[in-house]
Amino acid sequence: MAEPSSAPTMKDVAREAGVALGTVSKVMNGIPVGESYRVRVEKAVAKLNYRVNSYAKGLKTNKTYTVAVMVPNLVSPFFAKLVNALNRQLALRKYRMLLYATDYDPAQEQEYVIMAEQQKVDGIICLSYNPELKVSENVPMVSIDRYFGAQIPCVSSDNYGGGRIAAEKLYENGCRNLAFMRIGSRLTNEPNKRKDGFISACEALGVSFTLKIVDDGTPYAAFEEFLREHTHAGVPDFDGIFCVTDSLAYQTVRSLRAMGVRVPEDVQIIGFDGARLFGDQDLFCSTIVQPVEEIAETCVDMILEKALSKAPSLMCLPVEYAYGGTTLK
Repeated sequence: MAEPSSAPTMKDVAREAGVALGTVSKVMNGIPVGESYRVRVEKAVAKLNYRVNSYAKGLKTNKTYTVAVMVPNLVSPFFAKLVNALNRQLALRKYRMLLYATDYDPAQEQEYVIMAEQQKVDGIICLSYNPELKVSENVPMVSIDRYFGAQIPCVSSDNYGGGRIAAEKLYENGCRNLAFMRIGSRLTNEPNKRKDGFISACEALGVSFTLKIVDDGTPYAAFEEFLREHTHAGVPDFDGIFCVTDSLAYQTVRSLRAMGVRVPEDVQIIGFDGARLFGDQDLFCSTIVQPVEEIAETCVDMILEKALSKAPSLMCLPVEYAYGGTTLK
């Protein structure tokens, strides 16, 4: 019985194509060569079923062509869409994604960072809930929404602008008594600015507003009680509500309708994120859309930059309003 032949090498490709080894290397790395040489090399690669040994390549270049991505979970439509976009952007650059879902656990986040460093990843893209997160200086890191300091670039949506847009849109639609609802994080992060933008716009427009902010981990029942307290004989005190996420907006719409309040006829609601049913169909609600694809592309570009220390400490990307049926327009 014949022994199985070993995997073809770059030397085998060069021999089959009748070209120098350096020519094969250039073609494999996308470096321009004469058209006839490129065609010969590609034909030899196909004939021999040659595959680049990424491990060996990594040893030579001191790279693993792997980037770790850390998010709280894959249940949230926003996080799932973000991970999908990051994976696509990395794949376009011939990089692999090492994915960690942290379940909002700061200790687990730190453990995953250590694991990623042990895997010799080329960088970490992280949406963290651990303000004390420690990352080796030798591992490039880009943060999403959480500011860790000038040494770690942060990529975020324009949360402040989004809050302003939400208040202004409700006002434009005729709302004059607004509410803001959110589950608040104790962390200093960019999403906190949604409230600041909302308040700023309300004050500029001379519109009355009420804030309902609860701590992390508080059950949704707290918001349901708030809505009942502000609804009298089926008539709500508010004609417009800005919810800090689409998930909260969706739950709010269900609660109000169960109470006999019409949405959007009696109360108009705007969420934040741009989440869609099944990922690519209808919006859950009228919403402030985060530019997920641009966030992913910016993060990947930054993490693969050699001079990461020269990157801006905060990259803020524009958001936009999208009608999703819970406002009049």
